[in-house]
Amino acid sequence: MPSPIDVLLVDDHQIILDSLSLLIGTLEGVNVVGTLNDSRKVAAYLEAYPVDVLITDLTMPYLDGIQLTLQLRQKYPDLKILMLTVADDLDPIQDAYRAGVSGYVMKKAERAELEKALRTVASGQKYFGEAVMKELLTAGRQEADEEYTTDFVQLTRRELEIVRLIAQELSTSEIADKLFISVGTVETHRHNIMRKLGAKNVIGIIKYALKYKLL
Repeated sequence: MPSPIDVLLVDDHQIILDSLSLLIGTLEGVNVVGTLNDSRKVAAYLEAYPVDVLITDLTMPYLDGIQLTLQLRQKYPDLKILMLTVADDLDPIQDAYRAGVSGYVMKKAERAELEKALRTVASGQKYFGEAVMKELLTAGRQEADEEYTTDFVQLTRRELEIVRLIAQELSTSEIADKLFISVGTVETHRHNIMRKLGAKNVIGIIKYALKYKLL
């Protein structure tokens, strides 16, 4: 039997914490081991009580979800961080991804999607909800068009493999190990992918992967 998933909830609204705790507590094999309404207390809590998944709001006083993620990523690189928020516009989604969140789900999501997101990130994979992916693909179209071509670009089989792994936030060395190729070869493929897509950064590659359902 797999080990239970220990979860810490962080939100500045106590009623949200109470509701989430009740909801997540009904999921099989999931334990809500703590709730915090002050983001400044998270680091100290984790020092005393390690958890598998942190579910946090984005907009909070003191440390918002982005700042909290950046702070925790330094000390707890293996911690899975799932952002649960009402913010559905492009900028916070991109900021959260760059900060290193494991997943991003809207608070309007149904119970089934929240459970899927929780179990997905707990297993070490990334999860971005349907509403989030739609925003990445449709919001700020003019800005997106400047980063990468909107027409389908044919990539080689190896390049498609690398696009998928980049979208999963694997590092160049991790991709090299996974595909049994050299770091230099990965870098060459990455360069060729960005050139073909007209992408200026990793976000452009991720948008391509989401648009053509490569994840």
